[in-house]
Amino acid sequence: LHRSMTFVPPDARILSGQELFDGLAASVADFWKFAMSDLRTNNVRGYLAEFLVARAVGAPGPRVEWDAWDVTAPDGTRIEVKSSGFLQAWAQERLSTPTFQVKAAYSWDTATSSWSPEQGFNAEVYVFCLHHVKTHEEYNPLVVSQWSFYVTDRATVEKQAGASMGLSTLNRVTGDPVPYAGLRAAISRTVEDSH
Repeated sequence: LHRSMTFVPPDARILSGQELFDGLAASVADFWKFAMSDLRTNNVRGYLAEFLVARAVGAPGPRVEWDAWDVTAPDGTRIEVKSSGFLQAWAQERLSTPTFQVKAAYSWDTATSSWSPEQGFNAEVYVFCLHHVKTHEEYNPLVVSQWSFYVTDRATVEKQAGASMGLSTLNRVTGDPVPYAGLRAAISRTVEDSH
């Protein structure tokens, strides 16, 4: 049984940041500065990691909040992105211990406006992004050489069964991290090896 969708939104418009609010002396760029200026915060660092991966594979278009994965490569490869780091946007007594976790999840079907009947691992490639700088004097999330990328396939992630992975576990199950310059090739290699 297929329901008729009455409220189907149009595709999101790509904004330049220069668009003005109606009834407010502010632009979209002003909103972005307000909401996302601190790239160290956990949610914004996650968006930044997704952006880096999207750029590495040449993914077109903006992120889609409700997709069951984070980035779709031009060849259709579904990529899940996770991020972590040693430093935070708040005062710390000690460096954070980076951990990553991927659990099986339901996926949302926009065509039927419903959740999948079962939970699963919905991406083909998983990229774990680590901002590895350990002093605030060095910290600059815009310097891509400050990021390390661990890349693996769905089967490897499924074997972890949702377990939390520290860096030693991550290194054991994914292999050595790659720098940003090697990320696209690592993702392509992972896709080829999993077929």
